[in-house]
Amino acid sequence: MSQTSVAVGPWRSLLPVFAACAAIGLQAGVALPLIPLALEKQGVHKLTIGIITAAWAVGMLATAPYIPRLAARLGAVPFILASVVAGSAITVAYTLTDSPAVWFVLTLLHGAVGGVPWVVSEIWMNVVVEEKRRGRVMGVYATMVALGMALGPLVLQVVGVYGPLPFVTCAALALCVALPLLPYWKTAPAIEHAEDSGYIAVVTMAPLAMLAAFACGLGEQVAFSFLPVYAVGAGVSPETGALWLSAFVAGNVILQWPIGWAADHADRRLVLAGCALASAILVLLLPAVPAQSPAIIGVIMVWGGISFAIYPVGLALLGQRFSGGDIARANTAFSMIYIVGGLVGRPMAGAAMDAVGDPGLGWTLAFFYGVATVGALLALRRRG
Repeated sequence: MSQTSVAVGPWRSLLPVFAACAAIGLQAGVALPLIPLALEKQGVHKLTIGIITAAWAVGMLATAPYIPRLAARLGAVPFILASVVAGSAITVAYTLTDSPAVWFVLTLLHGAVGGVPWVVSEIWMNVVVEEKRRGRVMGVYATMVALGMALGPLVLQVVGVYGPLPFVTCAALALCVALPLLPYWKTAPAIEHAEDSGYIAVVTMAPLAMLAAFACGLGEQVAFSFLPVYAVGAGVSPETGALWLSAFVAGNVILQWPIGWAADHADRRLVLAGCALASAILVLLLPAVPAQSPAIIGVIMVWGGISFAIYPVGLALLGQRFSGGDIARANTAFSMIYIVGGLVGRPMAGAAMDAVGDPGLGWTLAFFYGVATVGALLALRRRG
């Protein structure tokens, strides 16, 4: 894709990746509740659920450092296609056993390939977007992912949450990620790989963006692992618990554009602080709202929309710091830190819920949202 075409049609050049991101969200919205709910039905401890679901993060962390190099060598679209085919095969394999130990291994393998479409699509966006539109583009990206994720639990209302069918459905949906990208097999933007820069260097150059990735990763991954479990513990059905996830991401569809606009017209550090603080307050409100009350849906929607925005605002902060080959490495580091957040947060939230009950979910999340708030406010003291 030439620089001229990017300049002429900055939004048009992003349409295929936006469509792929919606498919990524749809597949994730179907997949994420399945393993926690199946393990909960077996009577597995919540700490064990947290460890098994965190294996995805371990798998991605093991392979993520190689993503920029492989994307530069293979091309964005062929690399994404290979990864979704492998991921679909692994998803089908879940239907062959109900052993938690085997599911841990499968989740580990799935993480090894599952991060590729996500990371490469973000690199694609940051390569072609103009700085003045970066916040809004990342907001649209988050909206498309959220729209897909919001529809995912609705699919589960049709195929159910237990048994082989939802896993097979999830595998088929994963293949849809590559479909909007296939026409761009040869014209996708070239991804550069900077051999002389390291991950520690890019993390230290953008610490606030990386803190945003950590806090958002912890919050979102804990929510998707434990919000359905929290719902069941509060006395609602597993299907309704899956719909809580739809509410969690539905707020994103409404809020990402205005928050992205704010990130393009105000200090992004202040926008980040506001999102993190509001998220902390909202998760602390969860135990005070009856699970059967319509108000719980409202709280979850607003929490989901605002907390999701931490990610695109962090991406916008990242994009204003890096360019050229370093943007691929910086994006990969950002995604890795996001995954580390889930790796840390899932076992911690599970242990907290085992120890003190359902309120342990909100207390765990509020602590880390609070850390992000303080970090963003401290960053405001620096110039620029």
